[in-house]
Amino acid sequence: MSKYHVPVLLKESIEHLVTDVDGIYIDVTFGGGGHSREILNRLSAKGTLIAFDQDEESKENLINDPRVIFLKSNFRHIYRFWKWLDIPKVSGVLGDLGVSSHQFDVPYRGFSYRFDAALDMRMNESSERTASQILLTYSEKDLVRIFSKYGEVRNSKQLARTIVASRDTAHNMSTTNGFNVLLDSVRIGDKPRYFAQVYQALRIEVNEEMEALNEMLTGSLRVMKDGGKMVMISYHSLEDRAVKRFVKSGNAEGIREQDDYGRFLSPIKQLGKLILPTENELKENVRSTSAKMRVAEKIRPII
Repeated sequence: MSKYHVPVLLKESIEHLVTDVDGIYIDVTFGGGGHSREILNRLSAKGTLIAFDQDEESKENLINDPRVIFLKSNFRHIYRFWKWLDIPKVSGVLGDLGVSSHQFDVPYRGFSYRFDAALDMRMNESSERTASQILLTYSEKDLVRIFSKYGEVRNSKQLARTIVASRDTAHNMSTTNGFNVLLDSVRIGDKPRYFAQVYQALRIEVNEEMEALNEMLTGSLRVMKDGGKMVMISYHSLEDRAVKRFVKSGNAEGIREQDDYGRFLSPIKQLGKLILPTENELKENVRSTSAKMRVAEKIRPII
C-alpha cells in the first residue's frame, strides 16, 4: 500500500469521518486502500465500507474483509450505485482527490513529464480519450480553454496556437518527451511549474475531473443521512474551490438559497476551519504539501 499511495491526513480525516462504528461509509477514492483500512479499523462487525476506484490497478490493493464492497467505477456514479445496492443512507463519505502517487510514479501511465511514455493520463484505462488525442484533435479555442481554466497557464493562447501549428511537423505529441520539446519552445517562467500546470490541465480534461467531482459531491449529499459527515482532501485550487463552494451552498453552482426571512437553506455546513498537514507529515510525505481538507455535515434533508 505504501508503494502505491501514502494516505494523506490519515488520522485527521478518519477521526472526523467515523462517528458511528456500526455505520455505512463510502471511500470514493480507494487507491492504495490506506484510508479504507483505517475506516475499517474504527468500525464494528456491523459496519460497512463501500469503496470506489475506476483504476484497474487499484484492485491489486483490495482488502479481504466481508465488510467491504468494492466498486470499480468513477465516483461520479455514487448515487446510482447507492440505489443499486439498495442500502440505508450512509454515515459519511471520504474523498482523497486528484491523482494517486502510483499513477504519477509509474512511467507508462503518462501522467508525469519526468518520464518518457505514451501521453496517456487516463485514470480509467478502459476509457477512449487520451491526452495525446486531445492535443491532436481539439480546436485552438478549446485548447486555450483547458489550459487557462484547468492549468492557469499564462500564455495559453500561444501554447494552443503552437500545438495546432505543430501537428503536421516533426513535433511528436504522442509521447511525453515529444510534447516536452514543444513545451520547452514556448514555456515562460519556472520550467517545472510551467510543465506541471500544462500536464495538470490535460489530465483534468482527459478524466473530466471537475465535472466528476461536482457530480460526486451532489450524489454524496443525496446518499448521506442527516448528521452524516463529508470529508474531502484536495490538492489544487480548482478542487478546493469546488469543495468550498459546495459545502457553503449545498450545490455545485454555489447558489446560496434563502427563505423569506433571509435564512440560508443549505442542507450542509462546513465544520471548523480548513485543515492542513502537520509539520511532521510534510516532512515524511512530500505529496501532502498541497493538501487541504474540509469537513462538512449534512444538517437537513434535501427537498
